[in-house]
Amino acid sequence: MAVVTRWVVRADTWITAPAVVFQPLSGLYMMHAGGYPPSASWLSMSLSLYALAGACWLPVLWLQWRMRDMAVQAAQASRGATDTGGLAPRYWLYERIWVALGFPAFGGLLVVYWLMVSKPA
Repeated sequence: MAVVTRWVVRADTWITAPAVVFQPLSGLYMMHAGGYPPSASWLSMSLSLYALAGACWLPVLWLQWRMRDMAVQAAQASRGATDTGGLAPRYWLYERIWVALGFPAFGGLLVVYWLMVSKPA
């Protein structure tokens, strides 16, 4: 668990965080290059859903950092035991919140993708 949570935090730092910055910037550039008006309803809906995903993602970052730290502490305390009994109950609470926040974020980004491709009226 300690190794996996460490890699999850790294993936969010190395992949997701840069995408959070690059995606809207590149999208605004493509909107401008394609001649789409900023007032297009599909664009405002996309931006709203992107903001929702971001609002879910920020607490997930904090949760991941805490879960990583708890998993490292449990691993150090157990000295190689194979069960997860050493993880604090708070770890599992954070994991449930992490998953719950992931559903609206991922679903919202799927809809954003569909809106960007189909550009409905």
